[in-house]
Amino acid sequence: MDTAVKRMTRSEARAWREAQRGPIVFTNGVFDLLHPGHVTLLETARALGNALIVGLNTDVSVRRLGKGSGRPVNGEDARARVLAALAAVDVVVLFDEDTPHDLIVELAPDVLVKGADYPRERIAGADFVESRGGRVVRVPILPGQSTTQLLERVRASS
Repeated sequence: MDTAVKRMTRSEARAWREAQRGPIVFTNGVFDLLHPGHVTLLETARALGNALIVGLNTDVSVRRLGKGSGRPVNGEDARARVLAALAAVDVVVLFDEDTPHDLIVELAPDVLVKGADYPRERIAGADFVESRGGRVVRVPILPGQSTTQLLERVRASS
């Protein structure tokens, strides 16, 4: 399968979403250096519905998030390509805003998933999803699994 077809524009993702039946799950993030914590989050999210949409921060929005010097390590095209290659991921759509709130409203997922490091009140789009009868799921974080920690280990060993 050509996984490039999984990367969609917002309008393509809206059209795709409208054609889907059953619960659709949404999660988002930077997904800079893919690690087991990301894989666990994505596989858990996918298991909660019939399809998984991943909202991916653009490079510009990552820099605004203040993730640190030299971030993202991988550009948005590379990050989108790697995510699209994962079996758990059905759609990858980039967003340039500080939060995915507008994208969540556009795509109207039935389940919204974030890592448990995000308190419920900081999960963008949670109120919208719940107001439509959907649910918000916080997935436990794997200890020691973060891109920041990975980069710190790499820098310490060089």
